Amino acid sequence: MIELLHQIEQIDTQIFLFFNGFHNVYWDYFMMIFSDRFVWVPFYASFIFVLLKNFPVKVVMSTIVVITLIILFSDQTASGILKPLVARMRPSNPDNPISPMVHVVQGYRGGRYGFPSSHAANAWSIAFFAQYLVRRSKLTIFLCLWALITSYSRMYLGVHYFGDILIGTLIGFLYATLYYYIFQYFLRKHTERFKPNHDIRFASVPIITGLVSIWVIICTSGILSFYSIPLR
Repeated sequence: MIELLHQIEQIDTQIFLFFNGFHNVYWDYFMMIFSDRFVWVPFYASFIFVLLKNFPVKVVMSTIVVITLIILFSDQTASGILKPLVARMRPSNPDNPISPMVHVVQGYRGGRYGFPSSHAANAWSIAFFAQYLVRRSKLTIFLCLWALITSYSRMYLGVHYFGDILIGTLIGFLYATLYYYIFQYFLRKHTERFKPNHDIRFASVPIITGLVSIWVIICTSGILSFYSIPLR
């Protein structure tokens, strides 16, 4: 059993080093900015805007509370419980034997432990819950791509192994699924309009907002990398 775990850890390390190896100055800036949670505040706000335009205030407020709880529980499960319990050092941690092989961006190394990834848990919990809620293919695809790039950015920055991302994604999925069914149980009579065949107004707003945010990140990354302006 111990040997099997060691083999899995070795494979995990090789996968991480493979993805962490694709880097240049421009992508350093891009991934650093993309990984920042506050950059996506307009995107979150646009999603709330769509809910307000389509559903009763009670449903919208309940949705905001539920999403907050999902993120809170996902984050605390990852950062507050599992990270200190498992105590797996981040790849970027100077005490980690592989740290000399890790590409670190502008000195950013994160905390001491990295298993599992709270960024992945939070991003995928939002993506899964939103998919359950509105069930629109275009928005779902965008959210999955957003969560996927967010997850990859954590490996690119050298602060998480692939296994950290995988378990973080699983945590996000579990909490999103659990809270969605609890949400539906208590508000079923108010959420009939969430059915897939309902034409939700302004459904493209979050996608447009997200794409604009990405375009701003692309341009900002280009300017910062050209002038070598540090982010930290």
